[in-house]
Amino acid sequence: KLQTDAKQLQRDTKRESNLSQTLQSMCLNQDKDSSVPQFTNSPTMIVMVGLPARGKTYISKKLTRYLNWIGVTTKVFNVGQYRRDATRSYNSFEFFRPDNEEAMKIRKACAVAALKDVCDYFTREMGQVVVFDATNTTPERRDVILSFAKENGYKVGGCLISFLWFNSTLSVSEQQVKLSSPDYVGCDKEEAVADFLKRIECYKLTYVPLDDSKDRSLSYIKIFNVGSRYLVNRVQDHIQSRIVYYLMNIHVTPRSIYLCRHGESELNLVGRIGGDSGLSVRGAKFASALGSYLRGQAISDLKVWTSHMKRTIQTAEALGVQYEQWKALNEIDAGVCEEMTYEEIQKNYPEEFALRDQDKYRYRYPKGESYEDLVQRLEPVIMELERQENVLVICHQAVMRCLLAYFLDKSAGELPYLKCPLHTVLKLTPVAYGCKVESVFLNIEAVNTHRDKPVNVDVDREPAEALETVPDHI
Repeated sequence: KLQTDAKQLQRDTKRESNLSQTLQSMCLNQDKDSSVPQFTNSPTMIVMVGLPARGKTYISKKLTRYLNWIGVTTKVFNVGQYRRDATRSYNSFEFFRPDNEEAMKIRKACAVAALKDVCDYFTREMGQVVVFDATNTTPERRDVILSFAKENGYKVGGCLISFLWFNSTLSVSEQQVKLSSPDYVGCDKEEAVADFLKRIECYKLTYVPLDDSKDRSLSYIKIFNVGSRYLVNRVQDHIQSRIVYYLMNIHVTPRSIYLCRHGESELNLVGRIGGDSGLSVRGAKFASALGSYLRGQAISDLKVWTSHMKRTIQTAEALGVQYEQWKALNEIDAGVCEEMTYEEIQKNYPEEFALRDQDKYRYRYPKGESYEDLVQRLEPVIMELERQENVLVICHQAVMRCLLAYFLDKSAGELPYLKCPLHTVLKLTPVAYGCKVESVFLNIEAVNTHRDKPVNVDVDREPAEALETVPDHI
C-alpha cells in the first residue's frame, strides 16, 4: 500500500490542466535582474525521453557535470526522486501500470512539483540550464513540458533548447544501473531484475517515441544503440551545438582512467612553482615504481598521455611504452611568478598574492593563466578522454585538479584546493551514478606541494598570515 498523503497529491494533480498558467504567473513575478554572468541567452531545458534503462539518468548526470565544469550553471531534476519522496517506499512494478489510477495521479503530481522547482531554479537561483530527467514517454506529457517552457519564456525564438532523448535498445549496464537504484536497495538481485523488466513492459504499453515527421519542429537528438548512431534535428545555437558535440563523444564501455602527477622535480624540492625542471632522485624512483605498478595491473590497451614538459616526459620514459604528448596538459602558466617561491611572490607581489587567495579559480597571474583559463584549455582533453577506454594521464598539480573536478563534479570553489599529492596514482572508474575513486600511494616519499587557503586573504595582511599555509618543507 502506498504510504502517502493521496488527497494532497490529488489536489496537486487537479491543477495539472492549468499547469502552464500557474507556473507562468509564478515565474513572471520573480525579479529577473541579476548580476550573475549568463553563458546562455535564456533559461534552457534539456528533456530526456525514453524507456527505463536506456541511460537517461547516467547521461543526465554526466551532461550536468560537464556543463557545470565549463561554467554553465546546470541542475538535474529527476522526477523519479520526486516519486520516491512522495511514496516513501517502492512496492513493485504494479505502481507503473497505466491502469493504476491512484499511482498515475501521484506520478502526474510529481511531474507538476518538479516543473515548479524548475521554475524556482531559473528565477530564484539564476540557473542557466535544467536537465529534466524522466521517461516522458507519451506525447501528452511532452506537450505539458513544452507548453510550460514556452509560456514561461524558455522557448521564444530559440530561447528554449529541448533535447528529446531516445535510445532504442537497453543499456549494456542495465542490471548494474538499476540494481544500484534507490528503488532496489536491499532487494534480492534476481527479484529486482524481474520486477524491473516488468516495469519496462508497463511503460511500453503507452510509449510513443519521437516522430521524425510530427516532431520535426523540435530540437532534439536521438541516440540509437548506446551511441552507434545519432540523429540530430534543428540544432539552432551555441549551447545546443556543444551539448550535441559532447553527447557524440561519450560512451558507456567499462574502462578506467589513471591520473598522476610527474615524479618529484628539482624545483619541487626547493618550493618553486612552475618552470621546466627535470626529475629529482626520488622522482626517478617514482617513475620506475609507476612502471611496476602498471605492469601489475595488466591493463589492456593502455594509452599514456603527458604534457610537453620535461618532468612528465621523463616519468613516461621510465615506463618503456609509447606515449602521446599534449601541450594542453602543460602546467598552469604562472606568468611573472614562474619559478618563484611563495615567499618571493609575497615579497614582490603581495597584492597579487592576496587577490589569488580571494578567488583562486578566477584569478589570473600577470601575463599568465587562471584555473578558469586552464579549464577551457583542457576541454579538448576531456572530450578525447571521453572517447577513449583505458588511459594514464601524467600531468601537473593544477591540471590534475581540473581533470579530477570534472570527473568528481567539484565546484569552482573546491577545484583549486583539491589534494593531488606527488607519487600517488588515482584510478577513476565510471559507474552507474558517479565515479569510483581509488588512491594508490607508491611508497616513494616526496615533498608536499599543497597550500590551503589562509584565513586572512585581505590585501593588507601581514606576510606571516599570507604564508601560514605554505608547506613545511618550503
